[in-house]
Amino acid sequence: MSEALLEVANLRAGYGRIEVLHGISLRLEQRELCAIVGANGAGKTTLLMALSRLVPITGGTIRFAGRDLSRSPAHEVVRSGLIHVPEGRRMLASMTVAENLAVAGALRRYADTRLEIEAIYDRFPILYERRALAAGSLSGGEQQMLAIARALVTKPRLLLLDEPSMGLAPKLVDQIFEIIATERARGTAMLLVEQNARKALALADRAYVLERGTIVLEGTGAQLRDDPAITAAYLGTHGDDAPTDPANP
Repeated sequence: MSEALLEVANLRAGYGRIEVLHGISLRLEQRELCAIVGANGAGKTTLLMALSRLVPITGGTIRFAGRDLSRSPAHEVVRSGLIHVPEGRRMLASMTVAENLAVAGALRRYADTRLEIEAIYDRFPILYERRALAAGSLSGGEQQMLAIARALVTKPRLLLLDEPSMGLAPKLVDQIFEIIATERARGTAMLLVEQNARKALALADRAYVLERGTIVLEGTGAQLRDDPAITAAYLGTHGDDAPTDPANP
């Protein structure tokens, strides 16, 4: 088997003496969208933070693009092309849309990002219209678009997306998933944590179910979407309209 873009083996991580992830193993190929689904408190956000080296790892390995990042500091992970779009968007609220994109572009050392930012404006026309406004003044949907656009300016090899539809109205949720589908079609590899499991699995090439810090099931997105147990536990009868819960450690 050829080396995957991301290979995680027996990963353990947590906060202080509290271990949240208990031996996670997963892989993600080039150009693949992988979904992580599970109940609140399953450890999904902690998994993304561990991959970004934002929480301590106590065991296991993270290999990305052939390189072991298990002991790398967070800034080296970013430089390697693994870019995290965190839950809550985390704008530079007092800075303009244009300044937020410019700050992100500065991560690409020695690269002229002007053309990349222009391309982002072509893909996100609303951000071009709002480019002179403070990021904190944008609507929730616009802020989420900016968070994704800011990550894309860096030309990521892998995007980690944490709850991109959280707190958005259904129409805006559809827009965010259209953006994710477009990036998937463009070949951007993505690891997607999302409470809207039905929409996530509909897009996913590969998917994992996380329960209490352990992967309990894996398969293609279609296999998990059609699994009666997964439907009962995470999708329900109206999964697309299920409310999200901001508590997701």
